[in-house]
Parts: sequence; C-alpha cells; structure tokens
Amino acid sequence: MEFKVPTMAELVAAGETPEILFWVGCAGSYDDRAKRITRDICKILQHVGMKYAVLGTEESCTGDPAKRAGNEFLFQMQAMTNIELLNAYEVKKIVTACPHCFNTIKNEYPGLGGTYEVIHHTQLIQSLIDEGKLRTEGGESFKGKKITFHDPCYLGRANDVYEAPRKALEVLDAQLVEMKRCKSNGLCCGAGGAQMFKEPEKGFKDINIERIEEAIATEPQIIAAGCPFCMTMLSDGVKMKEQEQNIQVLDIAEITAKANGL
Repeated sequence: MEFKVPTMAELVAAGETPEILFWVGCAGSYDDRAKRITRDICKILQHVGMKYAVLGTEESCTGDPAKRAGNEFLFQMQAMTNIELLNAYEVKKIVTACPHCFNTIKNEYPGLGGTYEVIHHTQLIQSLIDEGKLRTEGGESFKGKKITFHDPCYLGRANDVYEAPRKALEVLDAQLVEMKRCKSNGLCCGAGGAQMFKEPEKGFKDINIERIEEAIATEPQIIAAGCPFCMTMLSDGVKMKEQEQNIQVLDIAEITAKANGL
C-alpha cells in the first residue's frame, strides 16, 4: 500500500487544514519496532479517509522523560517550544500512539498555554469501529485467538482509558483473557518514569520479567500493547523467556490494520 504522509507545513502552504494532527512521538519516529506501529496508524487514517498531518521534522520530544526524571526546567523548555508551534498551526485535535505523549499534552500542556483535544490511537480506533468505518473482514482473522491486553500506566491508571483498547479487540471475535493484575490494578512494564533510558537498580527480578510471567500464565497467542515503551519491555520479556515462537507482541493498531487487510 503506497501512501504519502502529509506534513502540517505542506497542508498549510496549500491552504488546507487537517482534521487531526498525528503526534508520532520519539519512539514512533526513531525506534524500528515502533515505526511499524506508526505506519499502521497512517494506513488506518488513510483507509477511513480522515484528513491528517504530522509535524515531521518540526516535531520535538514532549518533555515527558525529562519531567519524570526530575528536570522540570528542561521539560518546560521542550513543552513551550512545542506549544508555540502547535498554536501557530492552530491545532485543535491530536492523536498519538504513545500514552506518555498523550498524558503530557493532554494534562500538562494546558498549564503552559497549550489546550487541545488529545486522544490515544486506541480511542480513535474504537470510535472508527463504532462509526462502522473499520470492519474486520478482508484481513487476517483473529477469530478464536487468545489475546491478553497489557494496560499502559499512562493510558490506564493515569487517564482511566480501559475500554477503548478492549473494544478494538472484542470486535475481532478473539478470546480476550485478562491478566491477574489488569485495569486499575495493572502492573507497570518497567519502562515508565524515564526508566526506559537507564539500567534497572539491583533487585531479584526485573519488572518486565514479572509482567511477562503474568502474561504467559494466561497462555496467550498474542500479547496486545498500546504503548511503544511497553512494546519494547514486553518483547524483551518474551525473548528472555524464549517464547518468540509461541507468542506475538502486537500493538492494537497493528492488530486492527491486519484485521482490515491493510
């Protein structure tokens, strides 16, 4: 499927306004695994005919890792730069695949002068399913497959988004199995709070191993994720447990794109 991803600069130069800005995020831009999720979201947006744009090289880090690591000054510098740009483009609605970007732009940017409608890609997918724009015919069948969903901390406990990713899985006619710790009682993958970028402290077990053991206990064929950081930690856990032949780790967007034959 050939497609060109339009940038805000190109659309504005042509006198056009996109319906939605797709905030790609650092992982979705630079991490090879997360780039595949980015591409699938673009495919979904194109498939349903939604007019969207990305910032491209104008996009910068939201400042989430700096803030979580305790550098409030750097966070505010990064945030202000982004807010000036978003306001200059008169952006109203933003969709992002990263719960960290989602939480920061939605909850922390308003205090610095940046107020937007921010939705996570699983919420967008759920609304497109509800509107009948996304169906599950013509693509890969997930019927009867055992899928367990790992709740990202900044999507679930921080923003109470639990149903959207599950609704996207329920329409597949798959068997959704819940881990012992899920929803508001979910366990972190081990990457949040800027932990992604440092070595773990000494302890008797890494958090992602603890989490992957809970996931494996449900005997899934697919572990579904909704965050690029979780994707890394869960995939590493599957590798450590030598379960790569038996278990796939897929983002909700990838599952939806496959089911729709995109």
